[in-house]
Amino acid sequence: FGTLYNTYSFFALYANVDGYDATTCEAVKADAPEIDRWIISKLNSLIKGVTAELEDFDPTRAGRLIDSFVNNDLSNWYVRLNRKRFWGKEMSADKKSAYDTLYTCLMTVARLLAPFAPFYADQLYSDLGGNSESIHLDRWPVADESVIDADLEARMDMAQRITSMVLALRRKVNIKVRQPLAQIMVPAIDATQKKHIEAVADLIKHEVNVKDLTFVEGQGILVKKVKCNFRVMGKKFGKLMKQVAAHMDALSQEEIAALEAAGEFNFELEGQPIKVEAADVEIISEDIPGWLVSNEGNLTVALEVELTEELRREGMARELINRIQNLRKETGLEITDRISVIIEPQAEAAAAVESFGELIKAQVLANDITLAENNGANVEFDEFNLHIEIKKN
Repeated sequence: FGTLYNTYSFFALYANVDGYDATTCEAVKADAPEIDRWIISKLNSLIKGVTAELEDFDPTRAGRLIDSFVNNDLSNWYVRLNRKRFWGKEMSADKKSAYDTLYTCLMTVARLLAPFAPFYADQLYSDLGGNSESIHLDRWPVADESVIDADLEARMDMAQRITSMVLALRRKVNIKVRQPLAQIMVPAIDATQKKHIEAVADLIKHEVNVKDLTFVEGQGILVKKVKCNFRVMGKKFGKLMKQVAAHMDALSQEEIAALEAAGEFNFELEGQPIKVEAADVEIISEDIPGWLVSNEGNLTVALEVELTEELRREGMARELINRIQNLRKETGLEITDRISVIIEPQAEAAAAVESFGELIKAQVLANDITLAENNGANVEFDEFNLHIEIKKN
């Protein structure tokens, strides 16, 4: 509910500034940005899912579908990736599409939420300018099959999964997202998975701040192992469990890849056919020197965590940008004000300014950056403090 309120507040803030008129809201067009078509596709899939679960008398599953859509798809992905589209001064076609898309999502979620949270949904509906006196006098939404794009949903789901896995690996070794890394390596299990990842590779690289995304061809670079779930498999295989486990432990890399691709692995024991399904086991990858590896179902991602001097300098430059932007806010500067920056001459900061000075200036609207002692703010970094002074030009 907090996330949904924050999403509505974001929409309302900019809609009121721009004078957005909800009565002009149009359905998503075929030539709309892919991210708009994706969230509308997910929204209509949500309508189908919630309706089916309620008709099957399972409100718990229905509620969880709404929760997942609001948190994972609408707020954490669509709104977060599209903030800048609402910032422009003119009501361009792209900006109008973003408004129409977000309004449609919020109004539809309000309708779907009505049986679960009647007062909250009614307030949201009223705030959005619903046509009826109450949301409970309006119509239940009906899914538009023509805008559901399963392939687009699969591609974006892949981007979300890989992003989540890589961010988890960064947290594992405490490397901030502001620190650029060299590459992600993905051993695609088939041509379809590779095609989906390639389609969203630029989005993934931007989200997790890596320079490159490469595919591993063949086996041997990433070493995988199969770990049996004895509690589940024991019931299925009984007295043969130990032999089944021993057989699965001895699978080759090619056989593990076949298990991932097919979702099952078949063999014989004592003349009996044995079928081990992917859900019966956990496939884990061993970390290799300089890399961290993560598995989730049939998806494996390896993240290179070794930092070159160039990457360290760029990471420091991004930290400087963050601190200078914070100083701009604290001193009440307008977003268009140009500034001069004086940075205490510390070794890491100086190296970052030398290599990425133009990037820093462009990001913080600085006419010049000087390395010198100053009486500016004492700014904290992970391992040291720096004095940074900014002056309006």
